[in-house]
Amino acid sequence: MILVYRYRVKSLNGLLNKQARAVNFVWNFSNDTQNHALKWRKRWPTGFDLNKLTAGSSKELGLHAGTINAVCEQYAKSRSQKKRPFLRYRGKKSLGWVPLKGRDIKETQEGFHFHGREFRVFKSRDLPVGAKIKDGTNFSRDARGNWFLNVCIEVEQPEQRPMRTGVGIDLGLKSFAALSNGETIDNPRHFRCLEAKLGKAQRARKKRQAVNIHARIVNTRRDFLHKLSRRLVNEFDYIAVGNVSASKLAKTSMAKSVADVSWSSFRAMLAYKAIKHGAWFEEVNESFSSQVCSSCGTLPDSRPRGIADLGVRQWVCSGCGVVHDRDTNAALNILARHGHVPPVVGIPVL
Repeated sequence: MILVYRYRVKSLNGLLNKQARAVNFVWNFSNDTQNHALKWRKRWPTGFDLNKLTAGSSKELGLHAGTINAVCEQYAKSRSQKKRPFLRYRGKKSLGWVPLKGRDIKETQEGFHFHGREFRVFKSRDLPVGAKIKDGTNFSRDARGNWFLNVCIEVEQPEQRPMRTGVGIDLGLKSFAALSNGETIDNPRHFRCLEAKLGKAQRARKKRQAVNIHARIVNTRRDFLHKLSRRLVNEFDYIAVGNVSASKLAKTSMAKSVADVSWSSFRAMLAYKAIKHGAWFEEVNESFSSQVCSSCGTLPDSRPRGIADLGVRQWVCSGCGVVHDRDTNAALNILARHGHVPPVVGIPVL
C-alpha cells in the first residue's frame, strides 16, 4: 500500500518559490500545446509527447529534468481524469507545487537531498526502514506560504485481523456520528466556532489574519478526524459507514454544515487506516436505515418518514414495541447490512 509522509520544510523556501514559478511555466506550455492540438484538430499530446517537447529545458528553467517530466505526465493524467479538453492555467494565485521522481530524492539525517541540495525539514517521524520512495512525491505550499514535502512510500500491507468486534457509524450534522454501540460523538463545529472572528477579519480586509483563521479551522478539524478514526480502528475489527453523499447535500441549504463536518475526509481516513492496521472497512447503502426497525427488520407504520420527520429523534416500532433512538437505530442497520446483505441477515460472526 502507498502512504504519504508529510514534513514541514525549514530551508530553501526562496528556491522552492522560484522553482514553483518555473513549474507553472511548464504546465502552461503543456496547456498551450493542448490548445494548439484542439485548434488544428491534431492528436492530443500524451505525457510522453510533452516530455519530448520539453527535453533539454531543465538548465534554462532551473528545474530537475525529473520534475519537468513529472509535470508533463501529471498534466496528461489530470486531463484524462477530469475528462476535459484542456485545463486551467497556473498563475500567481495557484498554490506552489514542485513534483519530482521518487528515484531523485534521498533521505538524510536532517532532511532530504534533492537536485544537489539538502532540504532540511521538521522531522516529526522517520521513514520506515527500507521504505522505497515512489513517484508522486512533491513539494507543496499552503495558503500561508509554508512549504511541505510529501513523501510517497510503499509499505507491505499487513494481514487482516479476525473479525471479532464491529461497529456501524451513522454520520450526521447535529451530532457528528452515532455508533451502533450507543455512543454519540458530538459535532465540534470547528468552522462555526470561528465564523464570527473570520467574518470580522474579512470585512476589515485583513487577508493574513483571515488566512491564519482558515488554517486554524483546517488543522483543528484534521486533528479531530485523525484522532477519532484512529481510535475506531484500534477498538473495532470491522467498521461499516453509511454512504451519505456530501456532494449532493452541499448543494442544499445545509452546505455550510456539511462542509464543516467533512464526511468524505473522515471516510478516507478510516479506509486507509483500516488497511494499514489490518481492520475491515466498508461503505454500505444507508437507504431507509433510520426507518427500518433494527430489532424486527420491518418498515413499521410508526417510523419517521422523509424530511418532514427529521425532528423526530425517538420513535416506537408498532411491530415489536421497541423504543428506538433514530441515529443509533440507523447505525445498527448500517452494521447489519454488511454490504448488500439485507438488514435482518446481519453479520454471522459478530
